[in-house]
Amino acid sequence: MKKIIISVLGHDRPGIIAAVSEVLFRNGCNMEDVSQSILQTEFAGVFIASRPDELTAGELSGRLREKLDPMSLSVLLREVDAAGVWEAPPSEPFVITTMGPDRPGLVAGITELLARFGVNISNLKAVFRGGDNPHENTMIYEVDIPLAVDQNLFREALYERGRELGLDVSHQHREIFEAIHRV
Repeated sequence: MKKIIISVLGHDRPGIIAAVSEVLFRNGCNMEDVSQSILQTEFAGVFIASRPDELTAGELSGRLREKLDPMSLSVLLREVDAAGVWEAPPSEPFVITTMGPDRPGLVAGITELLARFGVNISNLKAVFRGGDNPHENTMIYEVDIPLAVDQNLFREALYERGRELGLDVSHQHREIFEAIHRV
């Protein structure tokens, strides 16, 4: 079995995941991971599956397109190559949230700082509704901060970047974040 990654994009509607999973099942594939989201009116889904050796990636791509083209969905399929895969250093999970008036450059400003410190983003949810109401413009970053990073220096830089961008910034260990939001 070889691993493949499938990206599906298009206007949201019921039945998209059912269509993808049906094609995978009928072709002897095993779905291993799925991440899907609705961004405004658009569906974005990423699937990792294993496929039988006798089924080529091209054949599977064609069968997916047969099913999804009539739904006006875009499909990209590629093999997962284990060679050269980045290995994360030992790290701690954190949640960074930002809120503030919408304007261009907010995601770029925060992610540049994260990259500079070697922080990996494992999940990002950014919702921009425009205007000056900060509660309508929120970004939630789930990140892994390498243990080698000086937390005080990182926190200072993060809050300074937030001030530069006009954002309120919160930085919490994931366990604390989850405990607070469970209450």
